Amino acid sequence: MIEVRHLTKSFGSQRILDNVDLQIESGESAVIIGRSGGGKSVLLKHLIALLKPDSGEVLVDGESIIPMNERQLLRVREKFGMVFQGAALFDSMTVEENVAFPLMRKKNFTQAEMDRRVAAALDMVDLPGTQKKKPAELSGGMRKRVGLARAIIYEPRIILYDEPTTGLDPIMSDSIDKLIIRVRDQLKVTSVVVTHDMRSARRVGNHVFMLHNKRIHASGPPEEIFASQDPIVRQFIDGVADEKETIL
Repeated sequence: MIEVRHLTKSFGSQRILDNVDLQIESGESAVIIGRSGGGKSVLLKHLIALLKPDSGEVLVDGESIIPMNERQLLRVREKFGMVFQGAALFDSMTVEENVAFPLMRKKNFTQAEMDRRVAAALDMVDLPGTQKKKPAELSGGMRKRVGLARAIIYEPRIILYDEPTTGLDPIMSDSIDKLIIRVRDQLKVTSVVVTHDMRSARRVGNHVFMLHNKRIHASGPPEEIFASQDPIVRQFIDGVADEKETIL
């Protein structure tokens, strides 16, 4: 469903991605792990052409999206839902207005249909009856759930998650992980999860890609990655710093 070929991206003189290759199959739950600042979110943004590479290709359903104009990209982006790291809710809007926002842009849904879809999406993420609340009234975990409800409201085929458990306690993180799995299984979507949370990566992924030194260093099922004796993979999974690394 998604293929990245020889993707390279720099910001100024700083190379972020260097000849990255990966392939994500339809219905797969792919997890991209790697160190903070290592280019995971940059790679994710290339999958929906929020960023353009310096070289390389991104294909969605066999179509190269790199040369597409904005009108053509709208059609491709409708296949995707995006859950941002901080939920990215509009503080001035209610929960139902935030969730319905993607439908409001289309202008071809009746109010009754939007209300039905909002209620169904909130039920899916275990937040029934919260339509009139404002984001400020919600916990961090609840805001993440609203962000997911907004991502699934127009029934995408692929959902991208950028650090979905960041800032959450272990119990809430487990709840979000279970929700990601439920959405994947019930809606039959392809999931791409960027995370540095190893518990989350083990729970939600059926294919793990490790980004290291600007390219994919390791790739395979979770049991293979977490049993790897590769010193770079092992160091990251075990969370062990190099002796030369110090806290600034």
